[in-house]
Amino acid sequence: MAFLQTAYRVISRLSLDVVAGSIAGLLFFSRLFHAELDPLIALLLGMAVWCIYTLDHILDARKLKSPLSSRHVFYQRWGGVLWFFVIPTVLLGLFLSYRVLGLGKELYFSLGLGIVILLTMFFLRKAGQAAGLIKELSTAVFYVLGIAWIPLLRLEVIDWTWQNLLFIPAYMALAFLNLLMFSFLDRKEDAALGFPSAALTLVPERLLVWIRRLAFLLIFLSLVAFILLPSFYRPFACLLLLMTLIHYLSFFHAGISQEAKRGRMEASFMLPLLLWML
Repeated sequence: MAFLQTAYRVISRLSLDVVAGSIAGLLFFSRLFHAELDPLIALLLGMAVWCIYTLDHILDARKLKSPLSSRHVFYQRWGGVLWFFVIPTVLLGLFLSYRVLGLGKELYFSLGLGIVILLTMFFLRKAGQAAGLIKELSTAVFYVLGIAWIPLLRLEVIDWTWQNLLFIPAYMALAFLNLLMFSFLDRKEDAALGFPSAALTLVPERLLVWIRRLAFLLIFLSLVAFILLPSFYRPFACLLLLMTLIHYLSFFHAGISQEAKRGRMEASFMLPLLLWML
């Protein structure tokens, strides 16, 4: 058990759980949009997500003189080594993107999205505490756009329906819920370090009300979608319902640690991998 806990801690520190969740999300939207994808696209997505999250953690750790969390300690100690991997990963990703996507709208639009994400990260850092809720909201939007981007570009005209597109804002809302919950859990640490977050914009009691209402809304809408939409959409509605329930039950469970709550909520984003069985 101790080995498994240590292994998971390393996986979490390296953001590999987030990478796995993003690839699962890519599968979710590729199946939803009937998009045939080269396995290398999943690899490219994983590489991009890992580079963005790792770069963000390295920059956060570099600003701190006295880190408060084990994650910051990890990145202060190993940040230089990780930089050594980030740079070649970016270069390899650009090369593979050209080989897999070719010179066309998918490559140009994807590079454009990547630039917008990096610029948004830069301006939010410059904004400081003024970023507030915008940080969590923009992260949720860009995360879902990133995983749905190529399937969306390959969506055939005949499949452009409101039922299909309904799942994009629903997935964004789930990602936003996840970030609001993490913001609440990390509020004391963020306040001590001066990091902007939703928890520092809203008083804790108000933020909890927002979290509870958003969770209930997602649970309700997922149930409605499961009941009213055609049978093809039921597995996708069911996955959203399960992921939201795991978030709600983990977050409001008083008997487990914050680390366990974070682990369960991050792991829930891997549930769409079950679609490989269908």
